[in-house]
Amino acid sequence: MGSSSSSYAPKAIYLDVDGKVQKVVFSRHCSPCDIKELLCSSSNIPRNTAIMMVDPEGALVSIDPTMPTNSPNSLYKVVPLSTGQLGEKEDMFQNVLSQVADQFSRAFRINELKTEVTNRLAMLEKRVELEGLKVVEIEKCKNDLKKLRDEMTSRGGGRVNCPCKYNFSDDGKKVTPRRDVPNYPKYTLSQETVEALKKPTFDVWHWEHNEMLSCLEYMYHDLGLVKEFNMNPITLKRWLLAIQENYRNNPFHNFRHCFCVSQMMYGMIHLCNLQEKLTLTDMGILMTAAVCHDLDHPGYNNTYQINARTELAVRYNDISPLENHHCAVAFQILSLPECNIFANVDPEAFKQIRQAIITLILATDMARHGEILDSFKQKVDNFDFTNEEHVTCLKMVLIKCCDISNEVRPTEVAEPWVDCLLEEYFMQSDREKSEGLPVAPFMDRDKVTKPTAQIGFIKFVLIPMFETVMKLFPQIEEIMVQPLRDSRDHYEELKQIDDAMTEGSSFVIKFRKDFKNLD
Repeated sequence: MGSSSSSYAPKAIYLDVDGKVQKVVFSRHCSPCDIKELLCSSSNIPRNTAIMMVDPEGALVSIDPTMPTNSPNSLYKVVPLSTGQLGEKEDMFQNVLSQVADQFSRAFRINELKTEVTNRLAMLEKRVELEGLKVVEIEKCKNDLKKLRDEMTSRGGGRVNCPCKYNFSDDGKKVTPRRDVPNYPKYTLSQETVEALKKPTFDVWHWEHNEMLSCLEYMYHDLGLVKEFNMNPITLKRWLLAIQENYRNNPFHNFRHCFCVSQMMYGMIHLCNLQEKLTLTDMGILMTAAVCHDLDHPGYNNTYQINARTELAVRYNDISPLENHHCAVAFQILSLPECNIFANVDPEAFKQIRQAIITLILATDMARHGEILDSFKQKVDNFDFTNEEHVTCLKMVLIKCCDISNEVRPTEVAEPWVDCLLEEYFMQSDREKSEGLPVAPFMDRDKVTKPTAQIGFIKFVLIPMFETVMKLFPQIEEIMVQPLRDSRDHYEELKQIDDAMTEGSSFVIKFRKDFKNLD
């Protein structure tokens, strides 16, 4: 690189102009025409005058970038040529000389550029080679760590009951996600999708995981959270990937459920115009809590954790063991520098954000439903958006609404979620039966049906909560509350049909029995 850069240094010659020394400096990349103009100007000769240049011995000096340099002790002289002196042959010869000199100049310039490009490529290749060696070393280190971890597990470090992707050592040190974070392609969302994302009617079943990741990424950008928290966009991608990796493939509590809850939160922010009422920090807390609220859910609820005395129940003293675990995993991920979307937030502000996210995730424990809703009911009639306690209570209710909002969606979107939830319930009740643990009636495959599972939940949990929120945001009635009422009516009709069929079956059995007795 050093040698090629010297070729760009300017060139200097010295002229005798009316008995005085005149220094002329020009670039090696100037054309002969440019140099002639410069010489004319330096020698007080009109532009476009035909000139020649001679050395002290009277020999002609070629006027082009390759001309030999001289010194103040050996001056060149520029001599104008009259029309008579410049014959046709000399003119033609001078033009040919100029063209040849120009071609040489270009050739030298191209060669210099080629040399520079070659040198740069060599340096880049060297860097790539070094980086490649680093990657190999990192992969080797990862493999060694994996072997060591497997060795420790085989020596008695294994877990029982509800294994989690995150392990907690006795000293509380953080560990990294179970698998390396992959890459995902960038999807360009259509305007139709962008608009649909803001509505509760959004069909979450039509999207692959990579597309859901792109949608979540878009939400953070659209709400201004990336700018507000000065997030590195690449870190946001890595964080979302780590989040996805740490949702299990449960029938219900999986990454699609995470996306479902986050999309509903995004929809409610737009529907209720929360950008005008809450701060951007509040928006970030709501969205991040929604994304993280069920991280590493094992598919068995708190009742099972407590009754089975799992490690999570023991660790959290039977107090919201799953929700505490979701929080812990969320902040384990955020503690990784490459996944910390709040890395550029002031430490004191991050403390408050962390506490607020924990508060919201813990609020998703349905055991606290009555307590949280009653607190909100006391505030809603005189709600004050400048009151921090009121706003915190509202955020708790909002994440609760989003967490259990499936029945707000159209029937064709909502009903498959009921099947998924019942499948997860039945898996738990089967396990509880096999382990001799108490079984909740609403989870028992021998006792529950889809209508009976939904009617009570919609009537006594969903509608009262959403109608309370409707007092503060009347605009949700048509889009969110009315679909809940329609869903209740739908399942009540199904129950009537089920009851009629059961009654008909009973009548047939009784009739057959009575008829047989007559024989």
